[in-house]
Amino acid sequence: MNQNQRAFIDEYRVADDHRPINIRVKDFEAVELPLTDAQVHAQAERCMSCGIPFCQGAGCPLGNEIPDINAAAFRGDWRTAWGILSRTSSFPEFTSRICPALCEGSCTAGLAREAVMVRQIEKTVTDKAFALGLVTPPSPVTDLGRKAAVIGAGPAGLAAAVELRKAGFAVTVYERSANVGGLLRYGIPYFKFDKVLIDRRRRLLEQGGIQFRCGTEIGTDISGAYLQKNFDVVIVAIGTPVPRDCPIPGRECQGIHFALEFLGGQNRMLGKETAENPIQTHGKRVLVIGGGDTGADCVGTANRQGAASVTQIEIMPCPPEKRDELSTPWPLWPYKLRTSTSHEEGCSRRWGLNSLSFIGKDGKLVGVRVQQVKWSFTPEGRPAKFEPVPNTEEEIPCNECFLAMGFLRNDRTAMLQKLGLEDGPQVFVCGDAASGPSLVVRAIADGRKVAAAAVASVAH
Repeated sequence: MNQNQRAFIDEYRVADDHRPINIRVKDFEAVELPLTDAQVHAQAERCMSCGIPFCQGAGCPLGNEIPDINAAAFRGDWRTAWGILSRTSSFPEFTSRICPALCEGSCTAGLAREAVMVRQIEKTVTDKAFALGLVTPPSPVTDLGRKAAVIGAGPAGLAAAVELRKAGFAVTVYERSANVGGLLRYGIPYFKFDKVLIDRRRRLLEQGGIQFRCGTEIGTDISGAYLQKNFDVVIVAIGTPVPRDCPIPGRECQGIHFALEFLGGQNRMLGKETAENPIQTHGKRVLVIGGGDTGADCVGTANRQGAASVTQIEIMPCPPEKRDELSTPWPLWPYKLRTSTSHEEGCSRRWGLNSLSFIGKDGKLVGVRVQQVKWSFTPEGRPAKFEPVPNTEEEIPCNECFLAMGFLRNDRTAMLQKLGLEDGPQVFVCGDAASGPSLVVRAIADGRKVAAAAVASVAH
């Protein structure tokens, strides 16, 4: 099958297909619909097979060999495509659904036309691989006679566990929550990422010999000293669990919640860990403070619960609609406005607003007082600092407010002390626990990298 070398010109990128808004807001089923085989064939043909694939080098933290995967997908050779993808990507069924596709931001075809549909092709390849029985448990090439403990069953911890197991370690993963997945399970809504994908992968990991101890908190249920005594390697992958607060007057009002309290409660209910979400927004005016993905997830969840209105505010200025070539020239990830499926379902978005105080009545939240701010920019076009705009204060009425302003980076020493671990060559930290809040794909990449360092440490 010959590839049309002009396909990136002759073929247009198709839009992601989603269920109709009026239907999907009534449930928590997946919003995104799969591409047809014909669409995947046409979209894969658009890949230019660049001699220097910036998508692979500058874009993908995992270093996925994207042109080769796309070429195999174009031929319909799913076995080859999966063989190439699975060499570098631990859980492509995760990343192909929730990664923002950094690779597409550095796609050469995107310079003059639209970027290649890398994420959707990866999703199809992975789904085909599972359907064909090509996805197998991690299989160690040898038994090193070594044991590894992994603290945290999020994407970084799971990726590290897989690599350690393949290297020949006996691996035990400890997780304080009732189930594995970390933010994949307790942060990202079901309508973006179905948890059956985590359960399916867990079964494969267990078949490969990885043991899971859920509902177990290190430093409380089991001491860090016990782990260091009984395991050759200890990997810390607990993420960044502390959210950024908004300590302004009125913070004590009833109706103010961290985003993950809301999102986690909904996911625990849908996963049948609890009977109901303790935070309900039906018929209420909802305000989300924070303009990122977590805030958008709150928007989508509130709409599905039947909120009367949803407003999302952000202190940063509104990004440009297209790539800002000054601040983020190609092949960097473009700084531009992004509208999620949750925003499309109903949300008022406002930018350049600083929250001054929460307003309460009889102890319950009734609004948030805000003020417009004006930003100055660096010579590269990046927001630098802001000043309040006089006489622009206003009150935004709301009954429920969700704080979605990101998470605080861990202090390594304090984190290890809390776990009861002594820092040393036996202890490794990976993912968000090491670098601060970032993307799932970067957490997986770091988990793989740190596992390789752990394996090397016992070989010397």
